[in-house]
This record gives sequence, structure tokens and C-alpha cells, in this order.
Amino acid sequence: MITFLRGTLVESWPHRLVIDVHGVGYEVIVPLLVGDTFSKVGSEVTVLTHFHVREMEQTLFGFGNADERDLFRLLIDRVSGVGPKMAMSILSGLSAGDFKSAVVAGDITAIASIKGLGKKTAERIVLELKDKVGVAEAWEVQSRGGEITTEQSLRNDAVLALISLGYKQADATKAIARAAESEPPGTGPDGLLRAALRMLQ
Repeated sequence: MITFLRGTLVESWPHRLVIDVHGVGYEVIVPLLVGDTFSKVGSEVTVLTHFHVREMEQTLFGFGNADERDLFRLLIDRVSGVGPKMAMSILSGLSAGDFKSAVVAGDITAIASIKGLGKKTAERIVLELKDKVGVAEAWEVQSRGGEITTEQSLRNDAVLALISLGYKQADATKAIARAAESEPPGTGPDGLLRAALRMLQ
């Protein structure tokens, strides 16, 4: 799996980047907000990626941060009827933070306002993220801002990453709690995630 690309930005379009990595040009499909960020052709960039394979088609999707990529994976893996194209539309219409807030609040109108989504799709997204994935609970804790510590925030990020990989929230929460006990204080989400994955294997 290709998890990130680092190289020279050769082409920049609203929804598409071309990155030269050691003489090989990679086409990366990105949300509109990410395309706006990576606009300086000739600069060195690092883009997190998700490599999607479907029948005879292979596509690289790019993201500005892990939060966006985790959300993309949650949408395509855990919400029925949402594929990569629709997930990218969602990330183009709302930032990851705004989308999470809308799900936590059950704000169907905000989600339905995204181009290509209707009210029924928005309702299904909120319902399935809350009931099937259970992710809204973790997002709600994050949304309180000042009520959580830095350590809790790191744990929440790691829990969300595990959920995006297909683990149930209860299992993800337990694994991250165990990982936090075994790892040094201040260990970041990536370190907690690796430790938790070892325990879940």
C-alpha cells in the first residue's frame, strides 16, 4: 500500500495533483480544499494517500492530513452507498472538523448541502456513522475542546484511526487504552496505533 508521496509538484489542479517522485509522475486525486493548499508548482510536497483498487482501475487519493484520510476511509468502508467519488465530494464540501461537528449534531441540512448529496444520503451517513461505527461518540469528546487533555486528544485520534481500519469502537477504545499504559507518556497517535495493532493481532 502507498501511504504517502514526497516529491516535486509538477501539476496542480483543483481536484488533481501530479507529483514527481524520483522521476516517476504519480497522479493523485484530491479534495478541493487540499488542491488549494498544494498549488505551488515546483515545490516539494508530502501528500498522505489511499491506494484504491477496483476491478481494473487503480487510483491514488491524496489528503492534507491523517484526519482527512481516516474520514475518507470511514466513509467508503462503513457507510453503505458511499464510494470514493462521493467521499471526495464530502471532503471538498466540508472540512473534516466541520463534517464531524455536523455528524455529532445530527445536522442533516449541512451535510445535504454538499454538492452531489441529497437529504436521504445525508441522513444515512449520520445514522450509520452513529449506529454502525459508533464514531460520533469519540468525535463528540473531541468537539468539547477545552474539556479534554492533550493525552485524551491523542488517544481519540488513535481510536479514530483504528475505527477507520474497520475495528469496532469498543475494541478500538480498549486496545488504545492498553497501548497507552504500555507506551511512554506523550506517545503520539501513530505510536499508540502501532502498539494497539500489535495487541489486536
